[in-house]
Parts: sequence; structure tokens; C-alpha cells
Amino acid sequence: MTAFISAMVEAWSELRIHKTRVLLALIGVALSVAVLTTVVGVGNLAREGIRLDSERNGGREATVSVSIYTDAGSAASPDAARVNEILDAVVNRYGFTHASHLQQAQARFQFPSGVQNVELTVVDPPYGTIHRVDVSKGAWFAPDDAERLAPAVVVNEAFYTAAGRPNLVTEPQVEILGKSSVTAVIIGVMPDQYPEAMPQAFMLTEAAAAVGVGGDGYGGGQELRVWVPTGMSEELVQVLNADLVQQLPGAHVGVYRSDYAAYGDPFAVIQIAVSGIAALILLLGAVGLLNISMVTVRYRVREIGIRRSFGATSGRIFTGVMMESVVGTTVAGAVGVMLAVAIVKNPLVEAQVAPGLDAYPAFPVEAALLGLGSAVLVGALAGAIPALVAIRVKVIDAIRF
Repeated sequence: MTAFISAMVEAWSELRIHKTRVLLALIGVALSVAVLTTVVGVGNLAREGIRLDSERNGGREATVSVSIYTDAGSAASPDAARVNEILDAVVNRYGFTHASHLQQAQARFQFPSGVQNVELTVVDPPYGTIHRVDVSKGAWFAPDDAERLAPAVVVNEAFYTAAGRPNLVTEPQVEILGKSSVTAVIIGVMPDQYPEAMPQAFMLTEAAAAVGVGGDGYGGGQELRVWVPTGMSEELVQVLNADLVQQLPGAHVGVYRSDYAAYGDPFAVIQIAVSGIAALILLLGAVGLLNISMVTVRYRVREIGIRRSFGATSGRIFTGVMMESVVGTTVAGAVGVMLAVAIVKNPLVEAQVAPGLDAYPAFPVEAALLGLGSAVLVGALAGAIPALVAIRVKVIDAIRF
């Protein structure tokens, strides 16, 4: 331990002596580490933003979708009530805690500007958890909202604007024109998924049945979304498919994963590209430091020869020269990591890289460790070759130099 500490102190002293020459090399290392860590950090931030968008569309990892299509003209096809009964029984039998019916329909809403057909999505409360639904005003459905006398609806900003942006506390009512006129209550407002989005509304399954909207969905289709453990998803897809095909012989049954990771990691290509860029940046920094280290050793031939004449061993010379590089790059790496953190956590950078995130993740620890570890590794590799040159210096070389 004493030998290691003395080597560190000696290395720091040598860095102070050759500070001008070494400083130029360490600036390059610090910038290389900063770029490396920034690339990894920004890549992680972008990945989180893409993953969030994917989960809002296809569900969390792993989401299993069960699609049931029936032929209304076939006597063998089960009706919608029978399909719902079977799907509910499946949810209870397998103990799914996050499951939601899903139907797409059209409903007519009375707006101040007139009656308009609106895309209506009929769901259950767990749908909000499965799809990470973001509500900017009000709240998503609660389990007891199905018991409301006035059906609750969650709408997007386009719908809210078309309805005149009413106060959700004092006058949240909106009229639905179905089999009979029904007054619904807006309980939440979601951001639009894209600019110039059309009005969209969500309603609970029980409320839609009571109002008389939704029905069998488009083309007699009904769907169930289930959030299951990732490790069990493939087995559940096969089991559910066999189970439902047996119970619904006259229907078309499809069971599949609908989440973003259904066919493997979609971010693998991005990660490989980021890793390649980072490795190239690190290589350039190592080459620059190696050149400076070699020049420094050539200038220290007399010093190294004198130390050998006083009994310094080859191991001590090797450790001393290499530790100069390692100590310098470690300090430079720490500076580079701090610079990368300041860049990645800048609000302007976060807003541009991942605009859809509500809460931005902390700077990834693995990126900081990668940057600092890379700096140490570069220092060791760039210092090893000059150290090997240094231990070959003989006393006679110092006299002749």
C-alpha cells in the first residue's frame, strides 16, 4: 500500500513538472471522455423517450393482446355478451391484475359548433396503467367511475377545445347523442398525440353499454389487453390462444404481444451505433495521449538513467511512468464526466431529445462509470508503452544523452 501511495505522489509530482505538455494531452482526454459520456447519456435519454412513446401506443413490456372477431351473419359465431363473459372468466382464472377490454367505436357528441362524430375508445380503468396514459387536467378513470349515473369520459385536447374548454369542476358536462341523449361528465384531459389531432374520447365499458355506444366495435371485433411478466409472455400467448380457440369455435381468435419489445429489443441498433461512436472517440483520445507520453519519456532519459544508477528497479520505473498517465487521465476523466452531466441534464437538451417525458430520468450511473473507467483504461494503455520504453533506459544512455 505504501509503494502504491508513493507511486501516486511521484506521478502527481511529475505531472506538475511537465504540466504544460501534459495539460494539452489531458484536455484532449477530458473532451473525449465528455463526448463519450454525453453520447451515452443522450442515447439513454432518447431511448427513454422512444420507449415511453412506444408504451403509450402498444403497452408496457410485456402486453398481450387478445383479439376476437365474430361474423354477425353466422349462427355459430358467439355474440358480444358471450365473448365478454368468456374474456372476464379468463382474466379471473389466470389472476391477471392489469387487464382491460378495448373496443373502437364512433359516438356523436354535441359541441357548441354542432354535432360531431368522435372516435370513442371503450376501456377499463387498468388501460391507463398498461398504456401509461398521461392526463394533463383532471384524472384518469377510477374503479368506481363505472357506477356514476352520468357516464365519465376522458378526452384529448382537441375534444376539450371543441367542447369550449369548460371548467372541469363547475361545468364539465357534454352531451352524447346515442339511442337517447345522455349527459356525460369530462373528468380528465389528455395531451394530443400529434399536432392537429382529431377529437378523441375514452369511456368505461360499463358506461358505454349503458349509454348504448360501442356495441360490438368495428366489424364485430373485441379486444383484451393484459400486462403480464415478460418472462411468461410467450407461454401465456400459446396457452391463451389454445384456451380461447376451444371456447370460441365460431370466432377468429388472435393472441399476440403488442408492446414495443415483442420482436426483440428495438433499440439494439441504436445502442450499437452509439457504442461504435464512443469507441472511436475514445481511440482518438488514446492516440493523442500516447504521442505526448512518448515525447515526454524521450525528454526524461537522463532523469530515468540517474534513478536507475541509484538502484531504482524496472518495476518501480514502469509503475512510476504508467501511473503518471493514469493519474492524469483519471483527473481529466472526472472533469469530462462532470461536463457531460451538465450538458445532458440541461433542460434545453432534455426537451429536444425526449420531449414526451414528464419526468426526466437521472443521469445514468453506468454512463458516468463508463466515462471514468474509460479514462483510467486509456491512461493505463497509453502509459504502458512509454513505460516499457523507460525500463529499457540504461545508465550509459543517461551519460550519453
